[in-house]
Parts: sequence; C-alpha cells; structure tokens
Amino acid sequence: MSAGAVIEAFALGAPPWPTDDPFLFCVHHKDDYPPGNLKMGVDEELLRGRRIGMDFQLRDGFRMYHGDSVPGFPRHPHRGFETITLARHGLLDHSDSLGAKARFGRGDVQWMTAGAGISHSEMFPLVRDDQRNLAELFQIWINLPAEDKMTPPVFAMLWSETIPRVPVINADGKKSEVDVMAGVFQDAPAPAPPPRSWASREEAEVAIYTIRMEAGATLTLPAASPGLGRTLYFFEGDEIEVGGVRFDRHAGIKLRSSLATWVAAKSDCELLMLQGRAIREPVAHQGPFVMNTRDELRQAIRDYQRTRFGTWPHGSDAPVHARGLGRFAVHSDGRHEEPGA
Repeated sequence: MSAGAVIEAFALGAPPWPTDDPFLFCVHHKDDYPPGNLKMGVDEELLRGRRIGMDFQLRDGFRMYHGDSVPGFPRHPHRGFETITLARHGLLDHSDSLGAKARFGRGDVQWMTAGAGISHSEMFPLVRDDQRNLAELFQIWINLPAEDKMTPPVFAMLWSETIPRVPVINADGKKSEVDVMAGVFQDAPAPAPPPRSWASREEAEVAIYTIRMEAGATLTLPAASPGLGRTLYFFEGDEIEVGGVRFDRHAGIKLRSSLATWVAAKSDCELLMLQGRAIREPVAHQGPFVMNTRDELRQAIRDYQRTRFGTWPHGSDAPVHARGLGRFAVHSDGRHEEPGA
C-alpha cells in the first residue's frame, strides 16, 4: 500500500474513530428517535431500564447519551481546543456560559473555539410529535496550538446555505457531491472558521469534506502539500475503491496528501475526509480539557471549579428552545442571526 496514495487502513469500529494530529476526536452519531412528547423528549415508558449517562449502546434505534428526557449532552465544560459539529439531520439546541444560544441542524455546522474555557449544552429536541425524529451528526475535535489555548472562547455558525456543495459528474453521468466545511474543493472555499482556529491558518491546510457518491460515480481528491494528515472515513455503503485499493467494509483510509487520489464508488457511498498539518506539540488530555502539560490540566480543573467558565443564564442544565422556533443563533453580544438573513 505505501507506494501509492493509500498509506494504511483500519476498520471503523465503535466510536470514537482514530484521528491524526491536529484532530483529536471524531464521532458519528445517528439515532432514529421516536415522536417527541410535550417536552420534546422521549416518553417515560421508552426510558425504563436505560442507564442515563452511560447510554452509548444503541437500543430501540436510539441513544439518550446524558439526557434524562430530551436526548443530548447537558451543561459541560471545555478548554484548550475546538469542537466542530456537522449537523446532517435533525436539530440541536445550543446554550452556553457566554449567554449565547442557537438552534441549528439540517446541514448546518457549528464551530466553537473553547479556548480559555466555556460551558455549553447540546440537546437534541424531538420537535416532531407526529413522526419519528432522525438525528445524525459528526462531532469533531481539533486541537489548538499552545499560543492559542487561552484565547477567548467564541462560537460561529456556518449555515447550510453558505456551505459549498460541489457536484462532480463523470462521463457516465454518475454523480458525486462534496460538501466543503473547511478548506477548498475545486475552487469552492468553505466559510471562514473562527479567527484563532488552527484551520484559519493557510499553512495548516485544514480540510473537512463530506462526500456522497452514487454507484458508478468517480472523483479525484486533489493533491495538497506533502506531509499533511489526510484520512478518508468510508462509513456508509457496501464497496468503494480508493487509490486502486478495494474496500468492502467500512474503514478509515490514511492517504498520502501529496498525491491526487482517485475514488470510485461500487455502491451508493458516503465518506468524511479530515485533513490538516500536525501541530506537533505535547497533548495532555483529561475529559473535556486538552492542554499541553498535566500542570495545565490541573489548573483547568481548578479554574472550572472556581468560575464555571462564566455564568449560566439558561434556567436548566439541559435547556431546549421553543418547539416552533426555526434555526437561529443569538451571540453573546446580543447579535441575532438566522440562515439566509
């Protein structure tokens, strides 16, 4: 394998999936939730026997994660890195210790620089009460270099309407589509990430794509600078060929970034690509904190115990917004944002 574009491959087992520097974490969440009750949560009879907070095992088609009625992740802290949430289906309700809040989904991306510290919640409101609620998202963590680990926290919305979705049609008329959340594909640049993100540095060459291919479709991933980490995650479909190597099981495929790579779908397929230049600094990681040293981790814990990384004006540790609201964001400075506005 090492002579061509494919360096190595690994099976995609239980999440999180392996990642390379500068990425720290990658999880694919896909849950088929029941119709929501009056509180946009799961009816009590479907919760019996579940161990909330330890519920990462699929049961009845869905997981509750740490939610006790509405699925999701109630208030929790972060410091020293960024979270990138690719919300493919369903809606997420965000609230944070900066006073910001948002509802997003259906193709939106939330990019949050935790920096010096932020607490936030991510809940999955079951807004449909007359049919099931499909939720699907990727949660990706990307590191910050030491000089930016204590930058002020910020969150940004990359609304679906602003994300390039690049069609690729081969000679047989078979179609692929590349959604560009970071980086550039075929001269189509992604919306700008937060200003202190590693992805904001041109030399980092960070790229995040999701790719849909119909059976018989082909495309070429363009060459980038040598030495970048580039991993293609084949997570949906039966069979694909990458750089001349056939895969009939879901796999993470590490690619040589300096070579253009030909991809051919033998069935309808979906893929995620993560690419970036390594930060190459020590990583000290404990739960929701990612620093460079153990002393910095201990300080992060002390700081959170003392300050909670700001106030929490949301009334509940697991707040959800009104059922009838659409996608929106209210930033910490009071700025109101809606897609397409």
